[in-house]
Amino acid sequence: MTSKLTVGRLFERMQNRLELEQVTGTMGFDRPITVGEAHSPGLVLAGYMERFAGTRIQVLGETEVSYLHSLDPARRQQIIERYYQFGFPCVIVCKGQDLPSGLRELAELRGIALLRSGLKTAEFYRRIKPFLEDEFAPNTALHGSLADVFGVGLFFTGQSGIGKSECVLDLVERGHRLVADDLVLCKRRGTDVLIGRGHELQRHHMEIRGVGLVDVPGIFGIRAVRQQKRMEVVVHLEPWDQGAVVERTGLEGETTEILGVTLPMIRVPLNPGKNITVVAEVIAMNHLLAYSGVNTAEAFNQRLISRMRHTADLKRYLQEDDE
Repeated sequence: MTSKLTVGRLFERMQNRLELEQVTGTMGFDRPITVGEAHSPGLVLAGYMERFAGTRIQVLGETEVSYLHSLDPARRQQIIERYYQFGFPCVIVCKGQDLPSGLRELAELRGIALLRSGLKTAEFYRRIKPFLEDEFAPNTALHGSLADVFGVGLFFTGQSGIGKSECVLDLVERGHRLVADDLVLCKRRGTDVLIGRGHELQRHHMEIRGVGLVDVPGIFGIRAVRQQKRMEVVVHLEPWDQGAVVERTGLEGETTEILGVTLPMIRVPLNPGKNITVVAEVIAMNHLLAYSGVNTAEAFNQRLISRMRHTADLKRYLQEDDE
């Protein structure tokens, strides 16, 4: 899934936060923004264009504008004409500065949107950067259910009809929170954080087979849901198989990868009578322990090894004692 951001959408969503005003009307608002970065031209205005990132949003700060004002009209016209040839999405002038002559006229000629912001350049970058990072973050749609259990984002997967929604519904009834059911929109932030949320049309509804659609906040209250949550553990529900090899100690943890991020995965085989809700709560609490530096399986294994070594040393001592 890729971003479909345009200049018009950027203006619509960030007009107030970036204090934007239209200089050339809506001209160029349909231009796509294909790179999630904003860039100041710098040396490009002085004629050095070898390493110019011409596909990014262009930001003219006080330095660039004052430089253009200092040039004679003919030279300024020449530089601006060459500058606009790169066909970038838009130009944003910061600090509400007066526009150098030719900047607006040539923008209209090229069909490039020209905007002005009342913010200082540094503050403008600080506000637009998170928006662009989020807009262009790698993302995908996943089949499963996401719940916040003791502050841990558990993502339940498994074949259709295995009981993912019923498990999450039971967790909600026990005081935990639903994030998304059936369809989880996952987005990567940075290099190792996955954020999951539901589709806007779902509105925290769940489909329970035999019952139909369930309005979770309507029944359990607004505290039973949250808009988004970091995905931290994948809980894979699967049918019980008597002959399957199942991890018994937790020493050999399994992992899975989503959008290049590795997450721990717990396989839970389902059989009649198993309380999957309590198991899910234990998975969340065990993850919290591991996050705080306590690895239960490893600690138990070390105690067992220590006891075996102690027993072996004692036997060796008794065998070597001749008295």
